[in-house]
Amino acid sequence: MGENMESSAPSPAHAITIEPVLRPFDAVVRVPGSKSITNRALPIAAMADGVSTLHGVLFSDDTRRMIESLQRLGFQLHVEEPARRIQVVGGSGRIPAVESSLFCGNSGTTMRFLTAFCAASSGRHCLHGVPRMHQRPIGELITALAMLGGRLDYKDAPGFPPVCTTGTGLAGGICRFSATQSSQYISAVLLASPLARQAVRIRLDGPVTSEPYVEMTLNMMDQFGIAFKQETTATGREITIASGQHYRHRTYAIEPDASNASYFLAAAALIPQAKVRILDLGNKSLQGDVAFAEVLKQVGAAVEILDDQIVLRGTGQITGIDINMNNIPDMVQTLAVVALFARGPTRITGVGNLRLKETDRLAALQTELTRLGAQVRTTAESITIEPPEIVHPARIHTYDDHRMAMAFAVAGLRQSGIQIADPDCCAKTYPDFFRDLAAMAAVG
Repeated sequence: MGENMESSAPSPAHAITIEPVLRPFDAVVRVPGSKSITNRALPIAAMADGVSTLHGVLFSDDTRRMIESLQRLGFQLHVEEPARRIQVVGGSGRIPAVESSLFCGNSGTTMRFLTAFCAASSGRHCLHGVPRMHQRPIGELITALAMLGGRLDYKDAPGFPPVCTTGTGLAGGICRFSATQSSQYISAVLLASPLARQAVRIRLDGPVTSEPYVEMTLNMMDQFGIAFKQETTATGREITIASGQHYRHRTYAIEPDASNASYFLAAAALIPQAKVRILDLGNKSLQGDVAFAEVLKQVGAAVEILDDQIVLRGTGQITGIDINMNNIPDMVQTLAVVALFARGPTRITGVGNLRLKETDRLAALQTELTRLGAQVRTTAESITIEPPEIVHPARIHTYDDHRMAMAFAVAGLRQSGIQIADPDCCAKTYPDFFRDLAAMAAVG
C-alpha cells in the first residue's frame, strides 16, 4: 500500500492492493484541512475588505479549482503550499475581472459558490466543469439567484452547468427553497448575500439535506463579520442578512476535514482492540460530519468525543443499525463498508441526494458491496445491506469518486484481497490518503 500516489492522470487499469492489519494499532492521526471550510474561506476572503491569511489550507483537486478560479477572477492570492497557507487580497465585494471562464472540474462547492459570487457582482463570467459536473443539477440555485435579481443563463441544457452570469449584481429581496437537493445551493446564496444592495431573506420551506453545512456557512460568515437573523416560520425557517454589511479580513485557521477523518475512525472500529485518536476535531468543530463518531458508537465502537480530539476503540462487536443520515450523507459510504462486517442488516434512509453526487453513490454502493458478497437493496432514497458470512476478495471500481475509494479501502484492512481501482481519484480531497492510511495501520 506504499505506492506513490502522485502519479499523472488516473488510469482505470491502475489499482492498489490494501494490506490487511495483522495486529491492533494504536495511532494518532491529524488529517489535512477541511475541503468544505477551505472552499468557503477562500471566496469569503476574496469578498472581504483587506488581506486575509488562511492557515491549514487543504490543497487538493477541489480546492485547486477554487484557487485557480479566484485567480482568473483577478484576485491576488499568495500561495504557500508547503506551509498550507494562503494570503488573499480581498476585493471588498467586487470582482476585479470584467470577464472570465472558470473551470470548476468536478468540484460542486467551486461551481455553486462561485456562481452565486459572480451573480452578485458585475461582469460576464461563465462556469463549466468535467462532463459529470454538467450532469449535476444547479437549477434550484439559478432560480433562487434570479429571485434576488441575478441575471444568469445556461449555455447548454437548462438546469445544468455550464452557466454564465451577466449583470450588475443582486438587488436583494426574498428567495425560497423547498426540499432542496443540496445544502450547497443555500450556502451559495448565503455567502453572496452581503453583496446584495438590499437585505436578503432566505425562506427554507421544507427539509434541508446536509443541514449542518448550512450551519457551518452561517458560523463562518459570523466569524468574518456578517450578522444574520433566523426566525421560525409555519413551514420551516427564514434567514435574513441585512444590507450594508461587509466581510472583514482576518487570520483564520482551517480545522481538519471531519469527512476524511471518518475512514480512520471506521478502520479502528473494524479492528478489535485497535485505537485511534483524531487530533483537532471534537465537540467544538464547525463540521457536522464529526457526528459520524456517534454513529460508530451506535454500531458498537467505544467512542469519546472531547473538545479537541476524538478517541475511538474497536470492541470486536459491530451491529447493524437503522439510521436516517440526511444530515451527514457523505458518511453513508463509510457506514456501508462497516456494515459488511456487522451482525445483522444495516438500513440507511434519507439519502436520495447521493444519486446526484460525483457518481450515483447508491447505485455504486449496491454494485460494489454485492461484489464483496453482501445482499443490497436500494430505493430512491435508501440502502439496505445484508452482510455476507465472509467478505469476498474483489477489485473495487471507484467511479472517479474519492469517497468510494477511501471507504472501500477500509474494508481491505479487515479482509485480504481487496483492490481499489483508480486510487488517484482521492486527489479530489485527500491526495495522501493511502500513505496516511498505511502509516496508521503500521503503528502497533
